[in-house]
Amino acid sequence: MTYKNKNNSRSEKTFRPSTSKSGGSYRFRGGNTGRSKAAVKKFNPSLFIKKVEEQAPSVAYTPKHTFADFLIADSIKGNIATKGYVTPTPIQDQVIPLILEGKDVIATANTGTGKTAAFLIPLIHNVITKKISKVLIITPTRELAAQIQTELNTFKQKLNLNSVLCIGGVSIVPQIQLLKRNHEFVIGTPGRLKDLEQQQAINFQQYNAIVLDEVDTMLDMGFIRDIKYIISQLPKNRHSLFFSATISPEIRQVMNGFLQNPVMVSVKTRQSAENVNQDIIKIEQSPKIEILHDLLIKPEVNKVIIFVRTKRNTETLAKSLKERGFEVAAIHGDKAQSQRKKALLLFRENAVKILLATDVVARGIDIDDVSHVINYDLPQTYEDYIHRIGRTGRANKIGQALTFIE
Repeated sequence: MTYKNKNNSRSEKTFRPSTSKSGGSYRFRGGNTGRSKAAVKKFNPSLFIKKVEEQAPSVAYTPKHTFADFLIADSIKGNIATKGYVTPTPIQDQVIPLILEGKDVIATANTGTGKTAAFLIPLIHNVITKKISKVLIITPTRELAAQIQTELNTFKQKLNLNSVLCIGGVSIVPQIQLLKRNHEFVIGTPGRLKDLEQQQAINFQQYNAIVLDEVDTMLDMGFIRDIKYIISQLPKNRHSLFFSATISPEIRQVMNGFLQNPVMVSVKTRQSAENVNQDIIKIEQSPKIEILHDLLIKPEVNKVIIFVRTKRNTETLAKSLKERGFEVAAIHGDKAQSQRKKALLLFRENAVKILLATDVVARGIDIDDVSHVINYDLPQTYEDYIHRIGRTGRANKIGQALTFIE
């Protein structure tokens, strides 16, 4: 993935650590850009500089179960084996038995800990054994909802169970039609689910098992009113599951109106940001695109998400990189859902190694082996920054986050 100029030689500039007091930041020097700087929110650059500290290895978790031990149907165990699962993750080991017993659960766990399987596997068993009839899974983003649907399809093979994906960005009409048919699972985003309910396409009273997934992200994205509304429409007699990476006072308020005598499960893992080397690149004279180019041809940058502030700039940057010979995929709010799904699939399966994105994919998406996150444009808030860099440094691997500072 190298770009060659007209003379057929690799274009590469000097890339060296700064000796400034601001930390181990990078400086690039080159010609005058001639472009004006857009007004952006000011951040203290030191917020973006952090080295992963050497830590003593944590004591390895010893699971109490294997998947074969769980009191679930053999047909589900067969699907689990097909997926290659043998030993449950800590969240799966602790949560699956509780859900099988019908207990309400509050689970605090990061994305990437296996929590989707932790609730899907026992819920499928509870459906086929008639403990529950219909499951409603609410999640913050279209991509995460589609990701859960994909995993559900794996675990429910040959079980004659139906599910409906209810998300925005696609026509609501097919979703209305599917909801009229027999189904056991609905997976959706708060806004689309509320729209469907207002069109009388879905009756929340019919769903006696409810999962709120990534609650902290839903609140960050402004879904608090929609969530409270949906909860108010649920049946009082229900099985309620609550997953969140953090528990803030606002989240506790939602919990108190949602759960009955819940069991708390906390899987303590290092926060994603703690697994990420964070550094800055000071833009002095070279054009940003040249600096980005020189980063992308480095051998250690093997799978990267580049965050751009606006949809228009994402498209512009994608075009520029393609002209330079890079294969890229782009995702933002103006993309059709099918385009967003295709871009993520290409990136997930390593058909392309560079994904350009606005903050739409910064929350909740679990993509393996992202080596680098590059903040081509500054995020709007520090919280957005944390969500962005959380796409790398997963599964106890060390990730790299670089932020361009002008």
